[in-house]
Formats: sequence, structure tokens, C-alpha cells
Amino acid sequence: MICIQQLNYAYGKKQVLKNIQLDFNENQFSVILGRNGCGKSTLFKLMAGLENIQQGSILYAGRALTQFKGKDKATLLGFLPQFHKTVFPFKVRDVIITGRAAFSRFHPSKEDWKLVDQAMADLDIEHLADRAYTELSGGERQLVMIARILVQSPKIILLDEPTNHLDVYYQSYLMKKLRQLSRQNFTVIAIMHDPNLAFLFADQLFFMRQHEVIQPDPRSKVTDPKFLKSVYDVEFHEAMIQDKTIVVPDHSWL
Repeated sequence: MICIQQLNYAYGKKQVLKNIQLDFNENQFSVILGRNGCGKSTLFKLMAGLENIQQGSILYAGRALTQFKGKDKATLLGFLPQFHKTVFPFKVRDVIITGRAAFSRFHPSKEDWKLVDQAMADLDIEHLADRAYTELSGGERQLVMIARILVQSPKIILLDEPTNHLDVYYQSYLMKKLRQLSRQNFTVIAIMHDPNLAFLFADQLFFMRQHEVIQPDPRSKVTDPKFLKSVYDVEFHEAMIQDKTIVVPDHSWL
């Protein structure tokens, strides 16, 4: 679905992406992991068309994003940035309908509102429909913003740190929903910090370190403590929970 080749990017003289090469498979839940400042958010901005490509290419089913306009772009790609804030107390359903702006302008049709109802049902947030967005918890707001993307019916959903600032319940709930969406004809790609959540729910895992993509030795697992130390600069220990492997930071040096 997405092919990134020889992608380089710099802010002035500061190189923030170096020779990025990635392939994201269609209808899977993929996660990019890495420390703060390694280039993950800049990569997403380029993928979403918010920054101009300086060198290299990003192709969506063989086409550059600049070849998609208006409705075609809206049905290709939905993007949820790391930070979003609304200061006006709009009702949740009115926030979600703005995701149909590329299709209906300022006159939503009955079909547009049906899509809003369907998105709320898919995320189990129908009970929030008439609540003011500004009164919601962080987890509820995140689900509303994802519903806003769903009404676009995009093939690809990009989420920059979707579990950030969420409690344990909403982290688990949201990850399950994202995995479900990838099984419902969406290609879901997220930036995350927590490797364990990614290990438990994602289909594809990619790692970034110092502005480059790195992968473990083919003979090693992604949970290999030595590899993870190279990503996070922290010692890890592996642990088995039922049939799943998680990792625990080593705090013995504290």
C-alpha cells in the first residue's frame, strides 16, 4: 500500500531523516517505535503531505500523494496528529461530521450523517453523540477524532501517538479497535512509545534510531533485549505472559 524509498529530510542543516526505506502492507496494523527526536513525527508529516519531500519518494499504491486531489485524497488518507485541541463546546456528532467536509462542504446529506452514526457505532461511542467535546476525557476525545477520520472512509489511517496521555483502559481499548479496523479494509499505521502495546497488537513493527530505520538481526526476535537496548538505550528483560512475550526495563542501575 505504501512504499517509501531513499527518503531524506533536513530542517536547515539538521538532518532528521536518513535514507528511509519502508513498505507498509495493505490492511494491516503497523507501528513505528523509537525514542523522542528520532524522526518519527517528521516522517508522518511527510507521509500526510504536511511537509514537502526534499529527496526520495513516498508512493501510495504506486502514486505520489500530490497526484491525489480533494475527495480522492480524503478517501486515500486520514491523519490524526499528536496534538489536537478544540476550545469551542461543539457536540461530538458535529465534530465528527467535519470529517465529511471534502465531500459535502457545508451541507451534509443524510448519507453523511449515516456515516457519522456508523463511525460512532464502530467505536462504541454512540452515548457521547450529544456531549460537548470539551467535556470529554482524553480517551473519549481520541475516539471521537478517530471517528472523524472514519467518516472519510480512507484506505489509510495515520495516527501519531494515539495512546499518549490515555489511561490503561483506553490504551487497551483503543489498540483493540485499531487492530479491528485493520481487519475491516483499513491500513492502520501508528507511531508509539510503548513497545509492549505494539508487541501485543501490531502486525508489523518498525524501529527508528537517530533518524534511521533499523531492524533486528533476521535470526533475532523484535523483543530481543540487545536489539531493544540499541533502540532505547535502556536494558530490558523478556517475560512471557501466556503465549505473548513482553519486555521489562531493567532498573537495577537506579
